[in-house]
Amino acid sequence: MGMQELERITARRSELDTLAEELAKQLHEVRAEREELIVAERVLNCLAEQDRAVAVAPTPARVAGRAPC
Repeated sequence: MGMQELERITARRSELDTLAEELAKQLHEVRAEREELIVAERVLNCLAEQDRAVAVAPTPARVAGRAPC
């Protein structure tokens, strides 16, 4: 194997290492945002349930000052 091929392999490996690091960072950011959206979805579903409960019964039950969701 010649030096030129070895240099190309080394350079490509370095490029791929950099790309892998960037992708890992992006994946971490995507997962964090996805978790935030899951929480927001739960809150909105809870609020929608409370709105439906208010429409049926004007005073929803509370336990220790908290809404049922």
